[in-house]
Amino acid sequence: MLRLLVADGNERAGRARHVRLCGKTSAETYAGVLRALAPDAACDLLAPADADAALPPGLAAYDGLVFTGSTLRVAEGGPAVIRQVELMRAALAQGVPVFGSCWGVQVAATLAGGEARENPRGPEYGFARNLAPSAAGREHPLLAGRPPAYDAPAIHSDAVVVPPPGSTVLAGNGRLDVQAIALDYEGGTFWGTQYHPELDLDEVAAMLRLSAREIVGAGFCADDAVVEAHARALRDLHDDPAGHADLAWRFGLGPEVLETVRRRREIGNFLDALVRPVRAQRR
Repeated sequence: MLRLLVADGNERAGRARHVRLCGKTSAETYAGVLRALAPDAACDLLAPADADAALPPGLAAYDGLVFTGSTLRVAEGGPAVIRQVELMRAALAQGVPVFGSCWGVQVAATLAGGEARENPRGPEYGFARNLAPSAAGREHPLLAGRPPAYDAPAIHSDAVVVPPPGSTVLAGNGRLDVQAIALDYEGGTFWGTQYHPELDLDEVAAMLRLSAREIVGAGFCADDAVVEAHARALRDLHDDPAGHADLAWRFGLGPEVLETVRRRREIGNFLDALVRPVRAQRR
Protein backbone atom coordinates (compact mmCIF):
# COMPACT_ATOMS: atom_id res chain seq x y z
CA MET A 1 0.00 0.00 0.00
CA LEU A 2 1.25 3.49 -0.86
CA ARG A 3 1.18 6.06 1.93
CA LEU A 4 0.71 9.55 0.48
CA LEU A 5 0.52 12.92 2.20
CA VAL A 6 -1.45 15.74 0.58
CA ALA A 7 -0.60 19.27 1.71
CA ASP A 8 -3.34 21.84 1.09
CA GLY A 9 -1.64 25.11 0.19
CA ASN A 10 -4.53 27.32 1.31
CA GLU A 11 -5.06 29.06 4.60
CA ARG A 12 -8.22 28.25 6.55
CA ALA A 13 -10.24 31.04 4.88
CA GLY A 14 -9.07 29.95 1.44
CA ARG A 15 -10.09 26.37 2.15
CA ALA A 16 -13.53 27.55 3.26
CA ARG A 17 -14.03 29.51 0.02
CA HIS A 18 -12.95 26.47 -1.97
CA VAL A 19 -15.45 24.27 -0.15
CA ARG A 20 -18.27 26.74 -0.79
CA LEU A 21 -17.59 26.63 -4.54
CA CYS A 22 -16.43 23.03 -5.02
CA GLY A 23 -17.94 21.14 -2.11
CA LYS A 24 -14.49 19.97 -1.03
CA THR A 25 -11.00 21.28 -0.36
CA SER A 26 -8.14 21.21 -2.84
CA ALA A 27 -6.52 18.46 -0.78
CA GLU A 28 -9.69 16.36 -0.91
CA THR A 29 -9.75 16.77 -4.70
CA TYR A 30 -6.15 15.60 -4.94
CA ALA A 31 -6.73 12.66 -2.61
CA GLY A 32 -9.59 11.49 -4.81
CA VAL A 33 -7.42 11.73 -7.93
CA LEU A 34 -4.55 9.87 -6.25
CA ARG A 35 -6.82 7.06 -5.10
CA ALA A 36 -8.34 6.79 -8.59
CA LEU A 37 -4.89 6.49 -10.14
CA ALA A 38 -3.50 4.23 -7.40
CA PRO A 39 -6.23 2.15 -5.74
CA ASP A 40 -3.65 0.89 -3.27
CA ALA A 41 -2.98 4.42 -1.98
CA ALA A 42 -3.92 5.69 1.47
CA CYS A 43 -3.93 9.50 1.68
CA ASP A 44 -3.49 11.68 4.75
CA LEU A 45 -4.36 15.37 4.49
CA LEU A 46 -2.41 18.23 6.04
CA ALA A 47 -3.02 21.99 6.18
CA PRO A 48 0.52 23.34 6.69
CA ALA A 49 -0.52 26.99 6.22
CA ASP A 50 -2.29 26.88 9.60
CA ALA A 51 -0.36 28.01 12.67
CA ASP A 52 -1.60 24.99 14.63
CA ALA A 53 -0.52 22.49 11.95
CA ALA A 54 2.44 20.36 12.98
CA LEU A 55 4.72 18.47 10.63
CA PRO A 56 3.97 14.75 10.77
CA PRO A 57 6.53 13.16 13.11
CA GLY A 58 6.97 10.24 10.73
CA LEU A 59 7.33 12.16 7.48
CA ALA A 60 9.87 9.68 6.11
CA ALA A 61 7.26 6.93 6.38
CA TYR A 62 5.31 8.48 3.49
CA ASP A 63 5.97 7.27 -0.03
CA GLY A 64 5.12 10.64 -1.58
CA LEU A 65 4.00 14.19 -0.81
CA VAL A 66 1.71 16.26 -3.02
CA PHE A 67 1.21 20.04 -2.78
CA THR A 68 -2.06 21.54 -4.04
CA GLY A 69 -2.65 25.00 -5.45
CA SER A 70 -3.17 28.03 -3.21
CA THR A 71 -4.37 31.61 -3.17
CA LEU A 72 -1.25 32.56 -1.19
CA ARG A 73 1.71 34.27 -2.86
CA VAL A 74 5.23 33.04 -2.18
CA ALA A 75 6.72 36.49 -2.76
CA GLU A 76 4.66 37.94 0.11
CA GLY A 77 6.24 35.56 2.60
CA GLY A 78 4.84 35.25 6.10
CA PRO A 79 4.39 32.30 8.46
CA ALA A 80 1.84 30.48 6.26
CA VAL A 81 4.35 30.47 3.40
CA ILE A 82 7.40 29.69 5.53
CA ARG A 83 5.72 26.65 7.08
CA GLN A 84 5.09 25.21 3.61
CA VAL A 85 8.63 25.88 2.43
CA GLU A 86 9.88 24.06 5.52
CA LEU A 87 7.57 21.12 4.85
CA MET A 88 8.94 20.90 1.32
CA ARG A 89 12.51 21.09 2.66
CA ALA A 90 11.90 18.40 5.27
CA ALA A 91 10.30 15.99 2.80
CA LEU A 92 13.07 16.33 0.23
CA ALA A 93 15.79 16.05 2.86
CA GLN A 94 14.23 12.76 4.00
CA GLY A 95 14.06 11.40 0.45
CA VAL A 96 10.27 11.64 0.06
CA PRO A 97 9.33 12.27 -3.61
CA VAL A 98 7.27 15.46 -3.98
CA PHE A 99 4.82 16.58 -6.67
CA GLY A 100 3.15 19.96 -6.89
CA SER A 101 0.92 21.84 -9.25
CA CYS A 102 0.88 25.64 -9.43
CA TRP A 103 1.60 26.65 -5.80
CA GLY A 104 3.68 23.53 -5.23
CA VAL A 105 6.00 24.43 -8.11
CA GLN A 106 6.43 27.94 -6.76
CA VAL A 107 7.25 26.68 -3.26
CA ALA A 108 9.79 24.16 -4.56
CA ALA A 109 11.46 26.68 -6.86
CA THR A 110 11.72 29.26 -4.07
CA LEU A 111 13.24 26.71 -1.70
CA ALA A 112 15.84 25.69 -4.28
CA GLY A 113 16.94 29.25 -5.12
CA GLY A 114 14.60 30.23 -7.95
CA GLU A 115 12.12 33.12 -8.04
CA ALA A 116 8.33 33.00 -8.08
CA ARG A 117 6.27 36.15 -8.51
CA GLU A 118 3.65 37.72 -10.75
CA ASN A 119 4.20 36.57 -14.30
CA PRO A 120 5.22 39.64 -16.37
CA ARG A 121 3.56 38.07 -19.43
CA GLY A 122 0.23 37.93 -17.67
CA PRO A 123 -2.05 35.35 -16.03
CA GLU A 124 -3.66 32.18 -17.32
CA TYR A 125 -7.31 31.61 -16.40
CA GLY A 126 -9.00 28.45 -17.52
CA PHE A 127 -6.40 26.68 -19.64
CA ALA A 128 -2.73 26.87 -20.50
CA ARG A 129 -2.57 26.62 -24.28
CA ASN A 130 -0.02 25.13 -26.65
CA LEU A 131 2.21 23.67 -23.99
CA ALA A 132 5.35 22.22 -25.53
CA PRO A 133 7.86 19.88 -23.91
CA SER A 134 11.46 21.07 -23.98
CA ALA A 135 14.16 18.81 -25.38
CA ALA A 136 14.68 17.49 -21.85
CA GLY A 137 10.95 17.23 -21.31
CA ARG A 138 10.49 15.01 -24.33
CA GLU A 139 12.72 12.44 -22.64
CA HIS A 140 11.53 12.95 -19.06
CA PRO A 141 9.14 10.45 -17.44
CA LEU A 142 6.94 13.20 -15.96
CA LEU A 143 5.69 14.07 -19.44
CA ALA A 144 5.68 10.54 -20.86
CA GLY A 145 2.73 10.20 -23.22
CA ARG A 146 2.21 13.93 -23.78
CA PRO A 147 2.12 15.01 -27.43
CA PRO A 148 4.37 17.76 -28.91
CA ALA A 149 1.68 20.34 -28.07
CA TYR A 150 -1.16 20.12 -25.57
CA ASP A 151 -3.47 22.18 -23.35
CA ALA A 152 -4.15 21.78 -19.63
CA PRO A 153 -6.28 23.40 -16.91
CA ALA A 154 -4.53 26.44 -15.43
CA ILE A 155 -5.42 29.20 -12.97
CA HIS A 156 -2.58 31.51 -11.94
CA SER A 157 -1.11 34.97 -12.00
CA ASP A 158 2.09 34.11 -10.13
CA ALA A 159 4.60 31.68 -11.59
CA VAL A 160 8.24 30.63 -11.52
CA VAL A 161 9.97 33.35 -13.52
CA VAL A 162 13.54 32.30 -12.63
CA PRO A 163 14.08 28.53 -12.34
CA PRO A 164 16.39 27.29 -9.59
CA PRO A 165 20.03 26.51 -10.38
CA GLY A 166 20.41 22.94 -11.54
CA SER A 167 16.71 22.42 -12.21
CA THR A 168 15.38 21.08 -15.52
CA VAL A 169 12.60 22.98 -17.26
CA LEU A 170 10.42 20.36 -18.93
CA ALA A 171 7.72 22.39 -20.69
CA GLY A 172 6.66 25.93 -21.48
CA ASN A 173 4.41 27.98 -23.72
CA GLY A 174 4.13 31.51 -25.04
CA ARG A 175 2.82 32.78 -21.72
CA LEU A 176 5.37 31.16 -19.43
CA ASP A 177 8.73 29.45 -19.88
CA VAL A 178 8.41 27.25 -16.78
CA GLN A 179 5.23 25.20 -17.12
CA ALA A 180 6.77 21.95 -15.88
CA ILE A 181 9.98 21.37 -13.96
CA ALA A 182 12.09 18.74 -12.23
CA LEU A 183 14.70 19.39 -9.56
CA ASP A 184 16.79 17.54 -7.03
CA TYR A 185 17.37 19.19 -3.67
CA GLU A 186 19.11 17.91 -0.54
CA GLY A 187 18.85 14.33 -1.73
CA GLY A 188 15.17 14.48 -2.68
CA THR A 189 13.34 14.86 -5.99
CA PHE A 190 10.55 17.25 -6.94
CA TRP A 191 8.46 17.08 -10.12
CA GLY A 192 5.71 19.55 -10.86
CA THR A 193 3.60 21.59 -13.23
CA GLN A 194 2.42 25.17 -13.16
CA TYR A 195 -0.84 23.93 -14.69
CA HIS A 196 -3.39 21.77 -12.86
CA PRO A 197 -3.61 18.16 -14.11
CA GLU A 198 -5.79 17.32 -11.09
CA LEU A 199 -8.69 19.59 -12.02
CA ASP A 200 -11.83 18.32 -13.72
CA LEU A 201 -13.80 20.83 -15.76
CA ASP A 202 -16.35 21.43 -13.01
CA GLU A 203 -13.53 22.54 -10.71
CA VAL A 204 -12.04 24.72 -13.43
CA ALA A 205 -15.47 26.36 -13.59
CA ALA A 206 -15.44 26.85 -9.82
CA MET A 207 -11.96 28.35 -9.95
CA LEU A 208 -13.12 30.82 -12.58
CA ARG A 209 -15.93 31.91 -10.27
CA LEU A 210 -13.43 32.25 -7.43
CA SER A 211 -11.19 34.41 -9.65
CA ALA A 212 -13.96 36.46 -11.28
CA ARG A 213 -12.65 39.83 -10.04
CA GLU A 214 -9.16 39.11 -11.34
CA ILE A 215 -10.45 37.82 -14.68
CA VAL A 216 -12.50 40.96 -15.24
CA GLY A 217 -9.59 43.11 -14.07
CA ALA A 218 -7.30 41.43 -16.59
CA GLY A 219 -9.72 42.32 -19.38
CA PHE A 220 -10.55 38.69 -20.25
CA CYS A 221 -14.27 39.15 -19.54
CA ALA A 222 -16.42 42.27 -19.53
CA ASP A 223 -18.06 41.59 -16.16
CA ASP A 224 -18.90 38.91 -13.62
CA ALA A 225 -21.91 37.79 -15.65
CA VAL A 226 -19.67 36.84 -18.57
CA VAL A 227 -17.38 34.91 -16.21
CA GLU A 228 -20.42 33.11 -14.84
CA ALA A 229 -21.66 32.19 -18.32
CA HIS A 230 -18.21 30.88 -19.19
CA ALA A 231 -18.07 28.85 -15.98
CA ARG A 232 -21.59 27.48 -16.49
CA ALA A 233 -20.72 26.29 -20.00
CA LEU A 234 -17.62 24.51 -18.68
CA ARG A 235 -19.75 22.84 -16.01
CA ASP A 236 -22.21 21.70 -18.71
CA LEU A 237 -19.32 20.24 -20.70
CA HIS A 238 -18.10 18.41 -17.60
CA ASP A 239 -21.56 16.98 -16.90
CA ASP A 240 -22.16 15.72 -20.44
CA PRO A 241 -19.06 15.81 -22.67
CA ALA A 242 -20.57 13.50 -25.28
CA GLY A 243 -23.64 15.69 -25.59
CA HIS A 244 -21.74 18.97 -25.83
CA ALA A 245 -19.40 18.67 -28.79
CA ASP A 246 -20.41 22.27 -29.47
CA LEU A 247 -18.92 23.44 -26.17
CA ALA A 248 -15.73 21.43 -26.67
CA TRP A 249 -15.39 23.13 -30.06
CA ARG A 250 -16.16 26.56 -28.59
CA PHE A 251 -13.48 26.18 -25.92
CA GLY A 252 -11.04 24.54 -28.34
CA LEU A 253 -10.57 21.52 -26.08
CA GLY A 254 -9.30 18.16 -27.29
CA PRO A 255 -8.68 14.79 -25.68
CA GLU A 256 -5.66 15.93 -23.63
CA VAL A 257 -8.12 17.93 -21.53
CA LEU A 258 -11.40 16.10 -22.07
CA GLU A 259 -10.18 12.58 -21.34
CA THR A 260 -9.58 12.03 -17.64
CA VAL A 261 -6.57 9.74 -17.91
CA ARG A 262 -4.79 12.07 -20.34
CA ARG A 263 -5.58 15.17 -18.30
CA ARG A 264 -4.11 13.57 -15.16
CA ARG A 265 -1.10 12.12 -16.96
CA GLU A 266 1.62 13.88 -14.94
CA ILE A 267 0.18 12.71 -11.63
CA GLY A 268 0.03 9.12 -12.84
CA ASN A 269 3.59 9.40 -14.14
CA PHE A 270 4.77 10.75 -10.79
CA LEU A 271 3.26 7.76 -9.00
CA ASP A 272 4.48 5.13 -11.44
CA ALA A 273 7.88 6.51 -12.47
CA LEU A 274 9.05 8.13 -9.22
CA VAL A 275 7.03 7.17 -6.15
CA ARG A 276 6.88 3.41 -6.71
CA PRO A 277 10.56 2.99 -7.70
CA VAL A 278 11.76 5.16 -4.79
CA ARG A 279 9.49 3.22 -2.43
CA ALA A 280 11.03 -0.04 -3.62
CA GLN A 281 14.53 1.33 -2.98
CA ARG A 282 13.69 2.74 0.44
CA ARG A 283 11.97 -0.42 1.59
